Amino acid sequence: MTATIDSPSAERSTELLTDVLLGGNHRREHGFWRRLISTDPFRRPDHRTPEERLALTYERLRVLNDCLDSGARLAADPRALAALHEWLGPVDPALTTVAGIHYNLFLGSLLDHGGDGDRDLSDFLRLRRIGTFLCTEVAHGNDAAAVETTAAYDRERDGFVLCTPHAGAQKFMPNTGPAGGPKTGLVAARLLVDGTDHGVFLFLVPLTDEGQPLPGVRIRTLPTRTGSPVDHCLTSFDRVFVGRAALLDGDHGRVGADGEFSSAVDNRRRRFLASIGRVTSGKISMTACAVGCARATLAVAVRYGGHRYISGPRGSHRVPVMAHRSHHGPLAAAMATVFAMSLLHRRALDRWERSERPEEAERLVAVAKGWITWQARSVIVECRERCGAQALLEHNGMSELVTGVEGAITAEGDNLAIHAKAAAEMLFAAGPAAGASSGGPGDLDDPGFLGGLLTELERIWFDRARERMGLAPHGDPLGRWNAAAGPALRGVEAHAQRQAAEAYAEAVAVLPEGPARDRLGELERLFALDRIARSSGDLLAAGLLSADQVNGLPARVEQLITTVAAHLPDLVDAFALPPQLLADWPIAGADYVAAYDDPGAFWQTGGGRDAVRDER
Repeated sequence: MTATIDSPSAERSTELLTDVLLGGNHRREHGFWRRLISTDPFRRPDHRTPEERLALTYERLRVLNDCLDSGARLAADPRALAALHEWLGPVDPALTTVAGIHYNLFLGSLLDHGGDGDRDLSDFLRLRRIGTFLCTEVAHGNDAAAVETTAAYDRERDGFVLCTPHAGAQKFMPNTGPAGGPKTGLVAARLLVDGTDHGVFLFLVPLTDEGQPLPGVRIRTLPTRTGSPVDHCLTSFDRVFVGRAALLDGDHGRVGADGEFSSAVDNRRRRFLASIGRVTSGKISMTACAVGCARATLAVAVRYGGHRYISGPRGSHRVPVMAHRSHHGPLAAAMATVFAMSLLHRRALDRWERSERPEEAERLVAVAKGWITWQARSVIVECRERCGAQALLEHNGMSELVTGVEGAITAEGDNLAIHAKAAAEMLFAAGPAAGASSGGPGDLDDPGFLGGLLTELERIWFDRARERMGLAPHGDPLGRWNAAAGPALRGVEAHAQRQAAEAYAEAVAVLPEGPARDRLGELERLFALDRIARSSGDLLAAGLLSADQVNGLPARVEQLITTVAAHLPDLVDAFALPPQLLADWPIAGADYVAAYDDPGAFWQTGGGRDAVRDER
């Protein structure tokens, strides 16, 4: 299932689609990271133990840091942080994790709280000390505002004493192990002044020195996590003293020279959110990582499907496995989803960076993070299955991405929790503008009508949620939310799909007439029709689709799958994956059998069939 376009038209079409996926400024925004992962230190290593792989992760972090003109500039640039995750994610998920923690959560938080002023960051910028982030606890994950580690102000010493009161308050999963060298953490703890709890703030706390915990700091390695090895640990504090400068203060709260607490923010939860503002940038980074990993696995699956030959219908004529609808159909649908993921990621990043409506932009970031990482899991698992047992082997790259995306689903706010928060907010917000015409069914070949149907699906689900909430007994907030939660969460999913469809429409509109616009339009329609087909009954009941249209949806989807499948190799080229990256995964190449060749086998030693005859 391939179609070729004569050059230079094919090259121009690929460039235009790369612009769609990565942005028109992608050479400046993404070029450094594409070049970095093409260099020898980032090539896939030979088989190593988990301990050796973890050591390699920190070695690569130092190589990365040495290549930067400024770690502080990276930490201050959300687009650069997103690009880091987008390109490093498929190469080394563990490196992506520790780099994201060091540059975004750690350095970024220091910079956001005046770290570019009086505080000396040179140790962290030169990686003499690696930064980590200690927020969640054994008993507090998505409710991190309720963490129980305390930092009590000590007037005599003018500093703070950190304590872990019980097992549930141990910091859960920070990379505080001995690998990589000395580490310093930002610790989320409850600020106590004269016994009064002023909420959760961040404190800069040295943790280890030359691989050993500092006095009062206890670090224990957590059980092994599936996937790429990271030194996840349990970390606790026994009366650890840090000076006054350790508190990351600001308008949200500070302890003055007189030892008195003051804050321009009355609400303790808002103080906490101000302290951990970098989590939003982290959500964007998680979506970027998921997008990059999904694109890489889809590229491998498409390439493998084209050069993995199997017996044809009559047994004599061999055909690529991609020739079968059962194989190319799921990959065509995955291609439409991956473009949608990429476009929604860029839309969320653009809106958050502009911050014209901060609350709405932050909610879109959260919705996009949940939807994109969930879609990435579906795409990666589908691609893994299409590559069979080969993709279960580590050296073919996919297996660690299957487990790695699970981390993205949970990191920076568990998907279900952040979608539930968004659903609660959207229940009481103004709904989207009218979508499909109220005059009845429109034309299923019209992308505008399809986008309107997706808008109406969002409205349908939130209307159902409001209706269910209204029927629940008053005076029982949890009961009212439980009544509405199911349809409200479906509404958030529909909202994400609608946002992705709008991003598709905007991208198609700015492309010139030609093959690139045709390809993107086909993907746009396949994405929309596939989602509409899943909810056709709801749209039929609302009078927005006719029975004939519902019956005809499967045929339309099949037609688009056939069209898109014919161009899958060209669409993969638009991902702009470095050839060095693909070369590290044997099944991405037509000569993948060579990776399994046996130099000592009889076909290599010259015996061959004659030797077999002699034995007989």
